[in-house]
Amino acid sequence: MKSDSPGQLIMTGVPGVELDAETAALFRRVQPGAFILFGRNIKSAIQLRKLIDDLRDLSEIEPIITIDQEGGRVSRLRLIGNEPPNAQQLRDRDDLELVRRHGEITGRLLRLFGFNLDLCPVLDISFDDEADNSLRGRCYGKSVEQVVRLGGAFNEALRAEGILSCGKHFPGYSAATVDAHHDLPKIERTRAQLDQEELAVFRCFTSTVDSMMICHGWYPSFNPIKKPASLSKEIVTDLLREEFRFDGLIMTDDLDMGAILNEYGLEETIRLAIEAGNDLTMICHRVDSIDEVHRTLGKLPRAQIQRALESVARTKAKLAAPHVFSESAFKKIDDSIWDLRVAVLGEEEAAKRSPEDGKRSPVEMY
Repeated sequence: MKSDSPGQLIMTGVPGVELDAETAALFRRVQPGAFILFGRNIKSAIQLRKLIDDLRDLSEIEPIITIDQEGGRVSRLRLIGNEPPNAQQLRDRDDLELVRRHGEITGRLLRLFGFNLDLCPVLDISFDDEADNSLRGRCYGKSVEQVVRLGGAFNEALRAEGILSCGKHFPGYSAATVDAHHDLPKIERTRAQLDQEELAVFRCFTSTVDSMMICHGWYPSFNPIKKPASLSKEIVTDLLREEFRFDGLIMTDDLDMGAILNEYGLEETIRLAIEAGNDLTMICHRVDSIDEVHRTLGKLPRAQIQRALESVARTKAKLAAPHVFSESAFKKIDDSIWDLRVAVLGEEEAAKRSPEDGKRSPVEMY
């Protein structure tokens, strides 16, 4: 398998807690460049490490293996361990050392299981902590300065542990009033407003995050005719690549969200995503469709595919090998998460978990 296979431009979900023969055969045939895991893939510490080792074993090119391990309710690994504090709880303490501890512990935890990329940090500003747009509890600040300072501390500590980072949700999802998991939000922000707040944050991270995730929001200031940012050349290429001069990996948010499914067919979605300038197309739930995605990618202009393949290859050159796994090592890190939780929340509050405690949500946030 050469590094010029179109499968390298697919980030796919995995159906369950172990690879069945049919899924393993599909992955061997398509050779996805990246895998993303969710709560549905996590049963125990030993099981999770085995699943990740199996994914790596069937990949002819070292894969990106990622997860959303933010803190609070968007912490997939809380299903088998302690729940880290979320960004808002850390923000309320406003203590850089606690944020750095969170980044360092998160990096060690992910490296132990064999992950090499965390879909963090969230770089959105919280305009409204109670907004129903999927960002509740996930934002490091209510101002540009606060997000840059706290999100930057997490990002630096995470990367120091050998885990690549991802800034999200470009170009700034803060003003969304609809959850893109269900419908496409229309974000009525002028370019001047975006420059002053949302984009001011992302500009500060273009040289310090390894990747960027493009959100499913419609920004009329960039695209007068309805189109999500994730499929917009004006946002992905013209703004992020050319104006911001970002040379890291660019990925779509999950193309299985309602914001996309309600508007586009699969082949059109993939074509538009690569044409816009994305390097990875994320398919989290329709795993059985990645054969079709692979075929579609194979029909696209060679220059577009080559550009994306080169970006994926540059990112993979930075991947760090997993740490040796042991249950005792996991227990030690998990104890550190509890200590951090107590330091941030206090003993009494630390004993309380998110309302979704122990549940695998049917709509998992990204």
